[in-house]
This record gives sequence, structure tokens and C-alpha cells, in this order.
Amino acid sequence: MRIHSGEKPFKCEVCDKRFSQRGNQNSHMRIHTGEKPFKCEVCDKRFRQWEARNSHMRIHTGEKPFKCEICDKRFSQCGDRNNHMRIHTGEKPFKCEVCNKRFSVSGNRNKHMRIHTGEKPFKCEVCDEKFSRRRNRNSHMMKHTGENPFKCDICDKRFSKCENRNSHMRIHSGEKPFKCEVCDKRFSQRGNQNSHMRIHTGEKPFKCDM
Repeated sequence: MRIHSGEKPFKCEVCDKRFSQRGNQNSHMRIHTGEKPFKCEVCDKRFRQWEARNSHMRIHTGEKPFKCEICDKRFSQCGDRNNHMRIHTGEKPFKCEVCNKRFSVSGNRNKHMRIHTGEKPFKCEVCDEKFSRRRNRNSHMMKHTGENPFKCDICDKRFSKCENRNSHMRIHSGEKPFKCEVCDKRFSQRGNQNSHMRIHTGEKPFKCDM
């Protein structure tokens, strides 16, 4: 068996990567050709690999065969289950090559790297402003559309950002998660906590121009 022997007689004609099975070579070649022969029967999305199509189908069926062994939460994708497990283990295998900060998910490491590179791949389709994160671009787009999809469940006030809605909800709940480290006074908004801290530090950042 070539799998056990390590023999890889099948070579990609484009990048010279080698494979032990011809089927794996053929599947790999689709990266170069762009061919996606396997189609989702529900949304028509196409895939290079049969296994990827089957994995995608669980989005539509709701099937979640992968279970966390600690809290029993279930997932449709094996990779999502593995990422979740790191919440319990504390494992952070993905390291920023610049500042050595570590992450449990590779996607979060990649997003973080844009702090160092200055890369902003997500562009507003209206004013061409660019953003390092997709969600920031999407939130910005609502300024142009006037869309406010996040609604307060109590007073029906609407917000363009989820975090603004959550912050507003504390008016109703009375929750004050932000605590002064000096006198233990608590605040519902981080901005109010930061403003209060100047009482203790004596900081006066705002200057009268007159």
C-alpha cells in the first residue's frame, strides 16, 4: 500500500506536488483548472471535491454529526468542532509572526495580521473606503443604505451595529459591567468608565481653542 510506504508516483503537472493516489492528484488539479463539478442541489453552489459538497449540504439539512466531548455542543463541520474544543483546552496554535500573539483559530490570526500589514481588502461599493474586516465594511455600508437591522427587544429602537444595540440594552437591564479600578464605581458604558477615570488620574485631554 502506497499510503503506508510513503510512495508518491503521481505528480501535478503544474506545481509538481506529488500524491500517492491518482484520485488525489485529479482532485488537486482542479485548484489549477478552477473546475467545480460537484453542485449543491439546494443552492447550486459548486465544489471541487465531493466530500466538500457533502459537508456543505449539512447547512441545508441541519445535520450536526460532530459533538464536543466536553459540553456536548454539536457542529455540522469537523473543523468547527475542533476550533470549538480549544475553548476548553485553551490551546492557541496559531501565532502572529510579528508580535507573537497567539490565536485558537487561524482565521483570527489572519485578521490580526492586517494590523501589522495595513491590508484593507474590503471596500465600500459606494464611497470606496476600505476596511480590514468584512463586518466593519458591512456596518459602514449601512450608513449609505440607512439600514438598522438590530432592534431593541424592549423599546423597538433600532441600530446599525449589534454592539450598539447591546450597549443600549443595558439601559433597560441596569447591567453595569465596567468597573473603576480605583473606587469600584460601576458603569453601563465603557466610555463613561474611561471619562470617570480622569477624576483619579487628573488627565485633561480636551483643550479650549479660545
